[in-house]
Amino acid sequence: MATIKSYTDLQQSKKLAEILPLESADMCYIQDLLAGGKYGKYKPYIGDLIPAYGQDKIKCWSLAALLDVLPKQFGRYTKSLGWFDDAWHCVYMDEDSECKYCVSADNPIDACVAMIIKLSELKML
Repeated sequence: MATIKSYTDLQQSKKLAEILPLESADMCYIQDLLAGGKYGKYKPYIGDLIPAYGQDKIKCWSLAALLDVLPKQFGRYTKSLGWFDDAWHCVYMDEDSECKYCVSADNPIDACVAMIIKLSELKML
């Protein structure tokens, strides 16, 4: 069975930190503190934990947090996230299924991140 992506990866988290308010994140990555004061890989944690002295922390977002930061509507266009045509699509469409903005990806996290980046580029966030 395929693993379902539950939160933004490090690269996405760094990009979103440039776009979104940091308080909108509901998770964080914290660097492992290894023996001898060395720092290892980043591990995800739920919440806004305080890292130990010298450890790096990067905010990250769950699917629920990403859906919360995306506007519910733009005029007559309503946000929707769904699976069809073998991909996840994050779209803004009206009652007549006219699509204003649409992005697709292999999983819902990537689709929401792509939509946030698109709306940011259009100065709509």
